[in-house]
Amino acid sequence: MKIASNKLSELLKYYQSELPNIYDKEEIYAIFEIVCEHFLNYSKTEVVTNLNNNINQSDLITIYNTCNELKTGKPIQYILKEAFFYDSNFYVNTGVLIPRPETEELVDLIIKSSNTQSHLNIIDLGTGSGCIPITIKKHLPNSIVYGADISEKALEISNYNSIKHSVDVNFFHFDILNATTINNQQFDIIISNPPYINITEKVEMEKRVLEFEPSLALFVDDCDTIIFYKKIIDLCSNSLAKNGYLYFELNPLYAHDVEQYAMNSKLFISCEIIKDMSGKKRFLKAKKLAQ
Repeated sequence: MKIASNKLSELLKYYQSELPNIYDKEEIYAIFEIVCEHFLNYSKTEVVTNLNNNINQSDLITIYNTCNELKTGKPIQYILKEAFFYDSNFYVNTGVLIPRPETEELVDLIIKSSNTQSHLNIIDLGTGSGCIPITIKKHLPNSIVYGADISEKALEISNYNSIKHSVDVNFFHFDILNATTINNQQFDIIISNPPYINITEKVEMEKRVLEFEPSLALFVDDCDTIIFYKKIIDLCSNSLAKNGYLYFELNPLYAHDVEQYAMNSKLFISCEIIKDMSGKKRFLKAKKLAQ
């Protein structure tokens, strides 16, 4: 299909004709809105009001080429090199996962549960783009916040995002599975959204996730699906302060397995599974014993 004119509506028709094998109708329009915001600085309302207006040739070519990239299955966030999370845009590339709405819910839970406290020592394990600790630092500015990851690519991106958002978050290299302590420190809050997808679940996943997002951050060996959760719970023995909190994002299929391991560890006075907005068992909040 060719673009009949420089009208924005013609570009929308092009997206709708070229992308239905990858996205549904609502997703295509949402992506088109993101593209228009990024390249034209249009709000959602302005996209609608400007559909019958012409755009310049340079913008038309750029938005046209973006659609052609989307046809390969590449997520829009990787094409634009940015993803919106909570209340800010973060730089992303294929070295880190695209932040998910469920993770926004986890961050919101932590911020709202902690905003009456000050000078907390907080760490995010498996930080990726750094969206979790950076957002928390912005909303709990008096806290000392850390992010850790085994991926050097991820640490480069998280440090970049920290500078981009003008917040002081300390990032460092960390191998969860081979650690005995977390940076020889104790933390008031430990957070993690670790790899939790079985390799056998790959067949159910979308091409744009499998081909573009980093496997290291997604998949875990089927022989021990909750291995990262168990290791982090074990680390809480020495690295989580008394009365401190552990927060996990979970694979709903194994939520109760993680909860059971946490309770059996005898480290926590309480463990609570919290559902996400879709009603799935998505988060764990555990409070460590005071003794």
